[in-house]
Amino acid sequence: MIVCCSPIACSASRSATSGYLLKHVQIKLNRRTQAALADLGVSPRDVGVLRVIAGGQARSQQEIAATLEVDAPSLVPLIDALESRHLVVRSPSETDRRRNVVALTDQGWDLLRQAEERYDEAERSFTTALGDAGASDLRLKLHTLLHSNT
Repeated sequence: MIVCCSPIACSASRSATSGYLLKHVQIKLNRRTQAALADLGVSPRDVGVLRVIAGGQARSQQEIAATLEVDAPSLVPLIDALESRHLVVRSPSETDRRRNVVALTDQGWDLLRQAEERYDEAERSFTTALGDAGASDLRLKLHTLLHSNT
């Protein structure tokens, strides 16, 4: 069942491109996850940064920015804010003193675990209309699109 907020939006969404639909689904999901994370004092973007750091796929500020596909200068204030809350710590790289390595603190790990639980619950709630199999299928298809060579 498609529920629209206005007749104009509804008629436009029926013929909308996948890009339009993906964008607006992301906006709606982002609002839900923002609300779920609000009392923890973090945003979905903050959680994304913490996830990348926790996952170990990026250690330096430059690597984190590249992994998230954001400009390094725009990441600095975000890491500054996480550091001021004692969620991350920066230290000079052992191999290149010009680079900062970013790591989660114990407090950062604790907050990430709480945020992940809330984020996952918000996403499960958001995809309820699809059912478990539909939500799983959606993730699989999005993953396929994200990693396809076309």
